[in-house]
Amino acid sequence: MTITGQQGDRPRTLEALVRDPAVFRDWYDRTLPRVYRYLLSRTGDVSLTEELTQQTFVEAVRNPRRFDGRSDVVTWLCAIGRNKMVDHYRRSDRDDDRHQRLTLAHQSSADATAALDERDAIHAALTQLPHDQRLALVFRYLDQMSVREVASQLSRSEKATESLLSRGREAFRTAYGGPIDV
Repeated sequence: MTITGQQGDRPRTLEALVRDPAVFRDWYDRTLPRVYRYLLSRTGDVSLTEELTQQTFVEAVRNPRRFDGRSDVVTWLCAIGRNKMVDHYRRSDRDDDRHQRLTLAHQSSADATAALDERDAIHAALTQLPHDQRLALVFRYLDQMSVREVASQLSRSEKATESLLSRGREAFRTAYGGPIDV
């Protein structure tokens, strides 16, 4: 559970290294390029790699006790970076799916301007809802999650989630100004 601070220095824990700015800076300067190269070789996107590398080091600094010493610290950092990258692509895929579903739903309208106006009205109606109702509706109807999955995401029972969805649909209808198919 120790790592080397500076060359010739006695081994330190990651927690101790994070607390010592000079030693941390030296360690950071030596490990950053390795983590960056690892992520860049997988993303091929410089700006995404920079963001993921930053998130990786922030995570490591926030939770130095998670490093258990079973691997090299760079291996541990690369694992954190890999998880951050997977999370990014999952979010990106979900966002793309949402956008595609919204776009397909609106393409049936003959008038593109009317479709944009409708989308804006839907967005405005959603923003008027309480946060938990808005989340429940988005999870259920845009992300196409089951009631059980929505309940899990919101840490509620299925019955409470069904009630929340019912109230959310009614509040949405009122805010939107009329009936809507959901």
